[in-house]
Amino acid sequence: MKNKLKSYLFLAVLAGVIIVLDQFTKNLVRMNLAYGEVWSPWEWLTPYARVVHWYNTGVAFGLFQGYGLLFTFLPMVVVVFILIFYSRLAGENWWMRVAIGLELGGAVGNLIDRIRIGHVTDFISVGNFAVFNVADASITVGVVVMIIALWVEEKKNPSQSE
Repeated sequence: MKNKLKSYLFLAVLAGVIIVLDQFTKNLVRMNLAYGEVWSPWEWLTPYARVVHWYNTGVAFGLFQGYGLLFTFLPMVVVVFILIFYSRLAGENWWMRVAIGLELGGAVGNLIDRIRIGHVTDFISVGNFAVFNVADASITVGVVVMIIALWVEEKKNPSQSE
């Protein structure tokens, strides 16, 4: 029971850090830039990386715009699923715990925006890539870490995957 509690504490702390960082940066952008306004500390950097105040009613990378209600409900289901099954999903695998914590923090960070203001605030713009935020980056990194963790686990125990 003590290990399970520690595991959930780790999940809460990691997700909490992501949520606070995500909400802080989004609020900073909303307070200092008008919608569509671009800021860059150096003019030469602007074509490559900049901060732009942008809205997103879809999911990561601007996909599925206009399905805001669905993308308000779906993360709620994901959050409940993670909270219920976290200890079974992560087990003793530290990397899976990190991955799920990143995904939970990102999901809740964007969910807060959808509930509070009806859309997600995006602001990180790199090259011609879609505009994103801390929560989106957290979810993406979490998925990559999870894939690597599953791959490493499968390589360690090939007989279990057959």
